[in-house]
Amino acid sequence: MIKSLLIANRGEIACRIIRTAKSMGIRTIAVYSQADAGALHVRMADQAHVLGPAPAGESYLRAGRILKIAKEAEADAIHPGYGFLSENADFAQLTSDAGMIFVGPPPEAIRAMGLKDKAKEIMAEAGVPVVPGFHGRNQDPTFLKRKAYEIGYPMLIKAVAGGGGKGMRKVDKALGFDEALDAAKREAKAAFGNDVVLLEKFVRQPRHIEVQVFGDSHGNVVHLFERDCSLQRRHQKVIEEAPAPGMTQDLRAAMGEAACNAAKAVGYEGAGTVEFIVDGAGELSKDSFYFMEMNTRLQVEHPVTEAVTGEDLVEWQLRVAQGEALPKTQDQLSISGHAFEARIYAEDANTGFLPSSGRLVAMDLGEANARVRIDSGVEQGDEITPFYDPMIAKLIVHGETREEALDALQQRLREACIVGPVTNTAFLARLSADPSFRKGQFDTSLIDSKLDTLISPPQIAETAIATGIYGLIRAEQERLARDRSATSSLSPWQKLDAFQISGVREIDWHFLLNGTLEKRRIRFVENHVEVSDAAGNWIAPPAKPSVFLDGNAVYVLENGRQSLFEPFAFKLQTDDEDSSADGTVLVPLHGRIIAVTVTDGDAVEKGDLLFSVEAMKMEHAVVAPEDGIVDGIAVAEGEQVEDRFVAMRLLSQAD
Repeated sequence: MIKSLLIANRGEIACRIIRTAKSMGIRTIAVYSQADAGALHVRMADQAHVLGPAPAGESYLRAGRILKIAKEAEADAIHPGYGFLSENADFAQLTSDAGMIFVGPPPEAIRAMGLKDKAKEIMAEAGVPVVPGFHGRNQDPTFLKRKAYEIGYPMLIKAVAGGGGKGMRKVDKALGFDEALDAAKREAKAAFGNDVVLLEKFVRQPRHIEVQVFGDSHGNVVHLFERDCSLQRRHQKVIEEAPAPGMTQDLRAAMGEAACNAAKAVGYEGAGTVEFIVDGAGELSKDSFYFMEMNTRLQVEHPVTEAVTGEDLVEWQLRVAQGEALPKTQDQLSISGHAFEARIYAEDANTGFLPSSGRLVAMDLGEANARVRIDSGVEQGDEITPFYDPMIAKLIVHGETREEALDALQQRLREACIVGPVTNTAFLARLSADPSFRKGQFDTSLIDSKLDTLISPPQIAETAIATGIYGLIRAEQERLARDRSATSSLSPWQKLDAFQISGVREIDWHFLLNGTLEKRRIRFVENHVEVSDAAGNWIAPPAKPSVFLDGNAVYVLENGRQSLFEPFAFKLQTDDEDSSADGTVLVPLHGRIIAVTVTDGDAVEKGDLLFSVEAMKMEHAVVAPEDGIVDGIAVAEGEQVEDRFVAMRLLSQAD
């Protein structure tokens, strides 16, 4: 029996596991990096132990340190969650060798399914249909390029040890193969320590449908039906649902049988997910699906399966791990209603979904109830750090019908209030309202094909700008009220009131809007302030946008879009300051430089790759914004840099 459980993970999944473990009367032990010392999972656990510095390689991936803590804390079992060491067969073996239970499949099953090429061989032998491609060990670039030509374009390059879209590149034509192969191998090496790749034919209208399976030590295997995970961006799932729209009874039975056969082929125990690519060009049929991979762990999107089956999959994991038989047989399982899960991330859709970080000034997703579940690893006031996956929360809704559940999801996303880091809630709300998605007529290309309509308009509403200026004035007034000896940043002739010897007083107000200097004309009218818009029209204080003060900064939230307003003070230019920002190339986000592809003096054209930065487990390419000559490179491979750090400059040819 498991009486004490160590959770070798962090964030949302660690909190999720702790809740179920506590409901079963199990003592919980958390581990954390120095960056997570005050994290929610640390606060929730019965006890917690530090692993090391913030980087995952020095904390959550330190198998030896985790095992040492588990022994000292007298843990009976270790739950790895997802990510980090969850699919590490050696860690599973070491846990077992140390006399503790690994809450997951046997090491042999993890190894068998851990490498995509080997997994496909096993599946083919078990009679499970697989996608045409090359799954061999020859990694010579010339050989791989020839194989890609034989498979035909478009095709996919995929890391054999990959997951979550890392180490994966879609290639549309031979001209882009070499660059895509280099990028996929580099990302795979950084993420998994293994740069071996396989090649697959790209299904042109693919649906990503996966089947939840469970096995026990008594030889029983069942499936808990399917989830549709086709709404993806850069191969990362965005919104998942269960059951899959358009699913037929024949296809469900065929996919369920194939998934169970896959699990039986490797002697599977515990929770697993068999992922399939389904040809969505026409109506779904039992001949239209192909095995893609098997994830030997609990999936991020497991709550939608829990919502439609009424089962607690973490409880199933713990019971199976301690030797019990599966709680239910296949004929005892059924689907009730429809469920969606939206992944709320700290990322900015308007800047190519770059991760965001910072303190959660406000966080309100509404109350959880019988139909709405909120899984999160953070609370208001917590910090979203740049070191890990930028997930803030998972919003799960359940309804009697797909339409009812989708309406509830859309409403909650529109009402979501998260301030501090920029989030994707406005993007998710638009996505949930997309006509094709609502009709169930979509595939994995939907987001890319409609991205321009799914992201917020580039212009910030003048009402939001006016609200931000009111907020700055209010913040300044409150500061002066707290410290009557403080000197206002305004001159004596620009006091924050309506006093004027004659007429209505007007002044120019300078401020920073998302880091960019802006100016608006303001005037004091009796007991309120009015702001001119870009066209010179006067705007009274609007009521619709939400405003949040955080020290001297002001956040404005309008239709899910966040804008940051900060006070601006003029300063004299010094000789050692650059007088012009022209040609400056900034690091777009806090992260680690993983490649610099230019040197000082290089001539580059607009769009050429300058350097790559890794943040929150993803690689981001920075390209030349214009033609120029590279000068003053200030970054190097391996360096950790802050966002907006000046990486280099591009001089014009004339210079």
